[in-house]
Amino acid sequence: MIIAGTIGHSKIIDDLISNNKLDVSEIEGQWESFTTKLVDSPIPGNSKAVVIAGSDPRGVIYGLYDISEQIGVSPWYWWADVPIKQNKNIWFLSAGKTQSSPSVKYRGFFLNDEQPGLSGWVSQNYADTPFGQGYNRDFYPNVFEVLLRLRANYLWPTVWGTMFEVDDPANQPLADAWEIVLGSSHTEPMMRAQNEFGTFYINKGLGPWAYNLNNKTIDKYFEYGAQRAKPYARNSLWTMGMRGTGDTAIEGLGNQAIVSMLETLVDHQRNIIEDVLDTNITDVPQMWCLYKEVATYILDGLEVPDDITLLWADDNWGNVRRVPISNETERAGGSGVYYHFDYVGDPRNYKWINTIQLQKTAEQMQLAYSHGADRIWIVNVGDLKPLELPISHFFDMAYDADQWGVDSVDDWLEAWATREFGSDLAADIADILTRYGMYAGRRKFELIEPFVYSVINYNEGDAVLQQWADLAADAQAVYDKLDEDKKAAFFEMILHPVLGGQIVHKVNIGAEKNAVYANQHRNAANDAATQVLADFNSDGNLTARWDALLDGKWERMMDREFLILFPCR
Repeated sequence: MIIAGTIGHSKIIDDLISNNKLDVSEIEGQWESFTTKLVDSPIPGNSKAVVIAGSDPRGVIYGLYDISEQIGVSPWYWWADVPIKQNKNIWFLSAGKTQSSPSVKYRGFFLNDEQPGLSGWVSQNYADTPFGQGYNRDFYPNVFEVLLRLRANYLWPTVWGTMFEVDDPANQPLADAWEIVLGSSHTEPMMRAQNEFGTFYINKGLGPWAYNLNNKTIDKYFEYGAQRAKPYARNSLWTMGMRGTGDTAIEGLGNQAIVSMLETLVDHQRNIIEDVLDTNITDVPQMWCLYKEVATYILDGLEVPDDITLLWADDNWGNVRRVPISNETERAGGSGVYYHFDYVGDPRNYKWINTIQLQKTAEQMQLAYSHGADRIWIVNVGDLKPLELPISHFFDMAYDADQWGVDSVDDWLEAWATREFGSDLAADIADILTRYGMYAGRRKFELIEPFVYSVINYNEGDAVLQQWADLAADAQAVYDKLDEDKKAAFFEMILHPVLGGQIVHKVNIGAEKNAVYANQHRNAANDAATQVLADFNSDGNLTARWDALLDGKWERMMDREFLILFPCR
């Protein structure tokens, strides 16, 4: 038997504590902590039980999922089809386990840039809402579950063409019921989706998204967001401030005027929250995401209330731009990081498949953590599906930054491979992923063009192609050795990105060979062109293989443009 409950809210747990059968002194009053013990005679008629006591509801959830993972259920059993291990017997150690609070308080991801991949897949699998694709009560529980199984707790929902709280009125209460801390992106203040203002205000002639011109209407807009979120305030983290229309900078005012306007706006937002929730604003979790131009306003004198978390953003390419300095480390609201595994914007997008080098993520996030950025870690994960590996790594670091430091990536990779595919091939898989991260991290796939690698000097192009050929061969060899039920997961998370990366490089380096040979008036240009066309076909075949996997479970998830077309000569 397993007994699980929250201290102070479960009579069984509280009785065990009062009867000195369960010691919770290390976790009581802590954030998201749990203890797991083997207890004799916990209730009448039961001789022994595994007891999980949580300091709060998420502590209980993490305790349950901790056991679930140890007995063979991967956090990615649904999203990446990792098979659930079968056990004839499950043994529990009498010593038990006590888990302290996570290193970072709020740990989450941002589903963003979700068209055409995720939205295309959602359209095929879930009924449309009255306002668009089916991002509804049937879709989101799978998102909530994987967050909690990865020991995360915080979500920025999808943005493009969606409105989380409006698309399905069940979404917001469901997030609360799952104990997910709901937030909203840097461009969506006060618990309102970006598209709500355009749909229900601009389209009805209620003025522009410009606080200097339409502040009374926008304040009412904010007020409704607070009223709607009030029943779920315990699991809400409020995004403050404001950017321009459609995730752009505010234009036409000059920085000093913008700074003054934003300070007034945030003061109004705080008054609204305080009035609607009938609470002291300093007790309400808030953050201000200092993304792109917003970070420069700090240099222009922007004053942020002490209890608002300063959420510093990377440069969209995984390089932390700013860490807490001076007295910022003593702020009541603390600091955090908004990081990117996916990006849409200048100079070019990257959102097809995983191109993240874990060693870089570890170096950058540990740098931020060591300087006190430990209140919020949120990462843009695009469609979620192609990024299982870096998401797992990011959340494991956020949960226990001391265990998974800068020098622990190799150990982490082998532990991850063991969990997903077993110990026999774990070292080989870790080596493949290390090399993949290095090769993909040299230049995002969407940024590779024919001129990038020379086909004339130092044998560079052919050397790069040989690296990818060796990597693909090693990945295929592991795939061939796996049990049949593990092959789908390996293809999704490892073999597909390896083969995709190889094809991108073959197409671009082959196109450069074609151009060079044509300029040299060599007949070999024709052979190079033929090979490039064959490689294009290989890409189409790879996508078809993806779409057919598991009877089409993930069809359309890879609907991305990632190759720039160059005419062969």
